[in-house]
Amino acid sequence: MTAYGPLFYTHRSGTMSGQHLADGAVDTSNGGNHSPVDTKSIEKQHSYEQIDHAHFLANDIGTLYLNDRFSDVVLVVNGERFHAHRVVLASRSDYFRALLYGGLKESHQSEVVITEASINSFKKLLEYIYSGRMNLSILKDEVILEIFSLSNLFGFTNLELSLCKYLRSNINVYNVYSMFAAAHLYQHKELVTEALNFIDYHALEVLQSEAFLSLSSEALQEVLNRDSLYAYELDIFRAVCRWIKANQDDEDPEVKIKVLSAVRYPLMSLDELLSVVRESQLVSSDNILDAIQLRNTLPSHKLKFRGQLKPNLNIAHPSQGAQVMQGEMHSALLESGSSGHDHERGCTRHLINESNSGFMIKLGHPSIINYIKMQLWDKDLRSYSYYIEVSMDQHDWVRAIDHSNYYCRSTQRLWIHPRVVQYIRIVGTNNTVNKCFHTVSMEIMYNSEEMHLVDIEKGLVVPKLNVATMAMNAIVIDGVSRCPNSLLDGNSKDYDWDCGYTCHQLGSGCIVVQLGQPYMLSSMRMLLWDCDDRYYSYYVEVSVNRWDWELIVDKSKELVQSWQLLKFNSRPVVFIRITGTFNSANEVFHCVHLEAPAQVPLDLNTVEVEQEISNLQVTKKIIDIKNDYRLNDIHTRDSSDDESGHN
Repeated sequence: MTAYGPLFYTHRSGTMSGQHLADGAVDTSNGGNHSPVDTKSIEKQHSYEQIDHAHFLANDIGTLYLNDRFSDVVLVVNGERFHAHRVVLASRSDYFRALLYGGLKESHQSEVVITEASINSFKKLLEYIYSGRMNLSILKDEVILEIFSLSNLFGFTNLELSLCKYLRSNINVYNVYSMFAAAHLYQHKELVTEALNFIDYHALEVLQSEAFLSLSSEALQEVLNRDSLYAYELDIFRAVCRWIKANQDDEDPEVKIKVLSAVRYPLMSLDELLSVVRESQLVSSDNILDAIQLRNTLPSHKLKFRGQLKPNLNIAHPSQGAQVMQGEMHSALLESGSSGHDHERGCTRHLINESNSGFMIKLGHPSIINYIKMQLWDKDLRSYSYYIEVSMDQHDWVRAIDHSNYYCRSTQRLWIHPRVVQYIRIVGTNNTVNKCFHTVSMEIMYNSEEMHLVDIEKGLVVPKLNVATMAMNAIVIDGVSRCPNSLLDGNSKDYDWDCGYTCHQLGSGCIVVQLGQPYMLSSMRMLLWDCDDRYYSYYVEVSVNRWDWELIVDKSKELVQSWQLLKFNSRPVVFIRITGTFNSANEVFHCVHLEAPAQVPLDLNTVEVEQEISNLQVTKKIIDIKNDYRLNDIHTRDSSDDESGHN
């Protein structure tokens, strides 16, 4: 034993171990002279220092599956006994930890009955507990759904998430209702949404399937009440009749009435109501007559239509069956991009006059939309005004967007409350340069990815993110800057004495920003140049047409510095005019950054409170500072510096 001892002993500060010598890391046989470092052997040395036998551990634990060796508990499922190990079950699941070690009666029993599972599903789950693996490709849908419910019950979160992903990617006509019911029961919102979207998109197939008959009355009503269940109402009615016949022994009359009331009878033709519906003897004559009256008297926009729902897909494209029915050079509207356009190509246009009805787009199908993105011609600083109407029949039009009194430029990002439409009409009412309305491109969709970023108030967008940016097509149309639009580039850190700000001469001029479209705003924030301790005074006005201005903030009688948080009553805004009235250092007003709306919490008001305190502290000095400023004869300063906007 003595001879072999040193080979397995490693002393870090001295002699190398036998293993290290064998690897040839250092050769000390030649009078203590070190040979060149062998990098490969060093890497090998480090690989020996890190031992990873996790796969052996997993395999060893896996051998305990259904093995009575070391077993200390038997799980009984429908009379079948499964040998198991308390410590393995408890280490894998909070449910089993509480059941087997929580002081319950099962903590002291050698056999524990599991009542919530079938034999096949529980056996697969138990195999997963011991191995961490599950092959879903060999399992039937009903088994996977049961394991999905068991993973929720027993707290196997990772398994539940993996099964949810698998189910979402493997929905079909035969399993969608079972999946929908399971997702509802275990509150998997993503899976519920995926199942409902599948039902909507394959409505007729699903309505005619045998699985449809197994729906609960609550689930059936939820499906039927969706505007996005896109199928002919007569087909929906026939499916409901099948469901009632298949479930007549299990449901009471009230349930039948509720289910039938979810059918939208005014959407059926007179012939369908008087033949199919009346002959079914499931709907009273009074209800049929009411449906006929509503169909004949209500304008179409008040009928509750159903439409296709294709989230985040542009449906205003020929590939989706859309076509432009009206407008000069209309072929460009749905196929061209937002670049490479001029007056002669790449844009659709119409003359602006009272008799012209603009462009008209027909969608391939009645569709649910909430978002229109329209690119206006923007090769110069012109502005347009317009309105957009929607219809289902080309007779009854509803004005969804009205920007006829607002100046708009470049890309229009328009949000409306979700509604079913098939026809969209865009009518230009003003062009600040000539009498022609030009549109370069159009996208129409149900936008679910960005809808959380906006609200809608009085038909206008209420943005949550800053829209005073170049990316949102805002521009500076008045003001001096070494870098065009530096006020709107989002950079509030990189500025100095020479650049990074926009300015104007006090007493003449101002800074004017035009937003891409009208927005409902109630706050702004701006950064005044603050590389020294100077003070400014200013006021801010807004307009929707550059003619009529409203004063929203007046700081002309205060001395302020740095960040300014501005709050005011909500109103439409297109133009923002900032006019400086005082600078304690020179005759130029400097603004570094503007954002609208303010991108800081308004309820905390930290910036505004600090600014108010600062303003109070300097209010008493206003007269003295201004008097000193005049006594020092500021007008003798270098006029060239002032005119160029230098600080």
